[in-house]
Amino acid sequence: MMFLGTDSAPFGAMLQFMRSLPEAAREAWRGKQAAWHASARLRHPARDLDWNEDTAAALRSEIRRLLPGKTGTDHAAARLARNAPLCEEDCIILEDVSRQTREHNRSNITRTAAYLACYEECPELHWALLAHMVSRNGGYHMTDLQSGLMRNLQDETSRQQTYRLLERCNALIFQDAYPQLLLYQHSRRLGRSCFHLLSHFHVSAFMTPFWERFWLEKCSSLLSTALIINEQNYIEGRVVQHPYFHKNVISSPSFRLHDLAGLNQIVFPLGKGLGIVGRVLERFDKLDERIAFGKNLYAMLFGMDQVLDGVLKFARAVPHQGSRAEYWPGLFTAVQHESGNNTSQPFSAELMDEEWPPEGQRLYSPKLLDVWHETPYEPLPRYDWLQNADCLSHISTPKRPWIFEISHEHRFGILKTALAHDARTILH
Repeated sequence: MMFLGTDSAPFGAMLQFMRSLPEAAREAWRGKQAAWHASARLRHPARDLDWNEDTAAALRSEIRRLLPGKTGTDHAAARLARNAPLCEEDCIILEDVSRQTREHNRSNITRTAAYLACYEECPELHWALLAHMVSRNGGYHMTDLQSGLMRNLQDETSRQQTYRLLERCNALIFQDAYPQLLLYQHSRRLGRSCFHLLSHFHVSAFMTPFWERFWLEKCSSLLSTALIINEQNYIEGRVVQHPYFHKNVISSPSFRLHDLAGLNQIVFPLGKGLGIVGRVLERFDKLDERIAFGKNLYAMLFGMDQVLDGVLKFARAVPHQGSRAEYWPGLFTAVQHESGNNTSQPFSAELMDEEWPPEGQRLYSPKLLDVWHETPYEPLPRYDWLQNADCLSHISTPKRPWIFEISHEHRFGILKTALAHDARTILH
């Protein structure tokens, strides 16, 4: 009988993989302890989110009156507004908003930059900065699919389908939200409300009361909460529950790799040496969880001075190109020949033995436009998602998370991906 020697490459790789499992468990425990202490340092000083419950209650009542069946109009007011005669100035505004939305909706890169530019011009639009940081993560998640660690975990069809889901969500949210932000900018420039034009961009009737009230009271947290509710409802029927995406992506076993690979983590880097904050979305397919998750991210970003200051410094200093090397250059590289991109190479042992991989062995995280290109889509269905009162319970104060510094947890997610990568390499 022939025995496999310990110098055999497959046996050595398998042995190294098995030895790495206990250390991975110890790493997870160390990460939880570190997250607790780091979050405690970052929680202070807290920022006032300036939530006005009286205004929120008034808006909940107004939304109830807009529900189909309450007035018998079934959103007829929106249709009438779209058909009403417009002055020349309004026509110019509509043309400008349409042009800018098309121009900046070319890719995740252009969308992400447009959100930040909007926030810089109007810092009272908190949601624009939140959208910038979440959109950065959207780009990271797209390039992860073609990264050195993940490429061998899915076949080409699965990668393409998952990319289409991520890109579709990113593009549709921008298509719906960016015109709203631009109409506010025009309103501020003209000194009058332009929100009667929202219906021309098929924005849900849900948003009009919030924008009109924001124009008068500037309650940023209430408007941000409304936009979070709106955008998650907007993609719910058009993407998450769309038969193609639900069957081929969300219900597929390969989509569960998101949990393993950390694609369900949204991370906000605070700058060099300052760590990473963020949250983990457990169930992407659950609307209520996505809304609560978005509110949690908002409260984390705008509810703590150190987080907001760090995020702003990072966002202003580091242009978004979709590579994780933007915030963790000691671990990732966007240059393929500088990476350990040989798929037969075990990554997990290096990640556990050394804080940073040795020269030439960093993980390959490409720039978005180097690996993905523009994707055509079918015509977008036009309908208003506001059909019942389910959304009203979400119009509530965003809560700051207790543990949110996730540098260790994020690195552990990368380690788990490396373990899966190595296991797949050994078995194939």
